Amino acid sequence: MSEPRRTIKGNFKYPLQEILFLCVSAVVSNAGDWHEIVTFGKEKIEWLRKFFPYRNGVPSHDTLERVFAKIVPDEFGECFVEWASTMFRPVENETINIDGKRIRGSYDNRKGANALHMVSAYATANQLTLGQLAVPDKSNEITAIPKLLDMITVENTTVTIDAMGCQKDITEKIIRKNGDYVIAVKNNQKELFQQIDRAFKKQVIADVHKQIDTGHGRLESRTCKLINDLRFIDAAHQWCGIKSVARLESERYNKLTGKQEQQVRYYISSHDKTAEWLNGTIRNHWAIENKLHWSLDVVFGEDSSRRRKGYTAQNFHILNKVSLILLQKHKSKETKPKKRYKAIFNDAFREEILDVF
Repeated sequence: MSEPRRTIKGNFKYPLQEILFLCVSAVVSNAGDWHEIVTFGKEKIEWLRKFFPYRNGVPSHDTLERVFAKIVPDEFGECFVEWASTMFRPVENETINIDGKRIRGSYDNRKGANALHMVSAYATANQLTLGQLAVPDKSNEITAIPKLLDMITVENTTVTIDAMGCQKDITEKIIRKNGDYVIAVKNNQKELFQQIDRAFKKQVIADVHKQIDTGHGRLESRTCKLINDLRFIDAAHQWCGIKSVARLESERYNKLTGKQEQQVRYYISSHDKTAEWLNGTIRNHWAIENKLHWSLDVVFGEDSSRRRKGYTAQNFHILNKVSLILLQKHKSKETKPKKRYKAIFNDAFREEILDVF
């Protein structure tokens, strides 16, 4: 990653590697803004000096903000992808969920700027973010997904995407990279959607699987119906690698309110596996919501932050993801909030999380 500050013979009071180590160590230890990072740094300066000189101590919160406002997110993101790839371990039936998240606190009414939208690729079994890209809003996910796929390895995995990513070039890219896909279909692909809908009304269903879940005062049933004879779906030949289509019928009953909801969704897939496998894979897509987006919002308070200067929102988002991965990879079964709190006081525990023995 290139040095974002103006070079004056390369002399800086606070080297970039010291700044990055300080920030990751502090965020792992429950820091949520520049002021808290500086406070951590001042209190733990002797510990920090076990790893880097910090000859001039730690920078001020203004200095940190200026540095991260200038770091180019694409370059920082490439460094993140390279680092994350070293953490990835091949797992049978690994799924990579691609979805977007709005960083609500990043909007700026004074400048008329919308909140940033981050598109991420999340490996479910590894519990690992493989890469991300920032886009102005959700509609730009269509252009971001192919770029994100170029950044990561999808070989021997199944990529799951919502209907926004149901694009011919995206399926082709996944297949060419030796991956598979399960992608939702809606009216943005009207011809395909209508033909799949008709097929499930007229054709013989190849396989059916029903799953019932209870919890949080809800009862939900999910019935997955599968068709792998695509001769009567004329649009199918336009989609690279397609081998099956699925209809997912879900019914959710809220025991507290008595309210019942029904929903029907369609999917295309490059797999010819069972309806049971497909049912589970579709459900696993929401791991990106539950394990990534929820953690960033609840554990790291990302939505409530008001970082708007330069690239600070994108870059702090990457710091949060680095910290989240380190916390998830740590062998302790304690909750992530408890790990962060413990890391404030316990230097040895923090070193375990950071893996800097």
